Amino acid sequence: MVFPSERKELEAARRADGRLPPGQSLTLKWPVLHEGSIPTFDPKRWRFSVGGLVENAFELTWGEFRDLPHTSVTADFHCVTTWSKFDNHWDGVLFRVIAAKAAPKPEAQFVIVKAEGGYTTNVPLEDLMRDDVLFADQHKPEPLTPEHGGPLRLVVPHLYAWKSAKWVQSLEFIAEDKAGYWERVGYHMRGDPFQEQRYREN
Repeated sequence: MVFPSERKELEAARRADGRLPPGQSLTLKWPVLHEGSIPTFDPKRWRFSVGGLVENAFELTWGEFRDLPHTSVTADFHCVTTWSKFDNHWDGVLFRVIAAKAAPKPEAQFVIVKAEGGYTTNVPLEDLMRDDVLFADQHKPEPLTPEHGGPLRLVVPHLYAWKSAKWVQSLEFIAEDKAGYWERVGYHMRGDPFQEQRYREN
């Protein structure tokens, strides 16, 4: 159990070491936030597809995805609703592994991430190619639960968490930026928490 005074000390430490973005507060819990209902996962029917401006469009079954090389990443997680959860231990497939298999064409500069229920978000390819961005199927020490995006969610630690789409199904590589679900209703096109890029300027 962590007492309020200890939580405040932890928050002050994270602010002092530059890990807590402006306007954020530390949480020791993991709030559940998403649009729509939690989808049902059927491993026999699940598919992950990659297309758009790539040399090698492909589709993977759940078994094929699980056979890809997995990596562990420890990273912070910042929600646009102002909470930050530190030192999350993720396990999954680096985005760079998927990109290498797809071989994006030179004109591909952005990716539309598509998820269950019609949710989409846009992320610059440069951001996705960082060495801590992955498709997570585990949040250690526990499996990645459905309410937190299981069986598979994208994790982009350096951007606000709405970019870390839950229940990912497919990727589309594109040449020009295009707004996703939350971006169309006013959220920032990139979403850097350290720049407080919460909403687009009108």
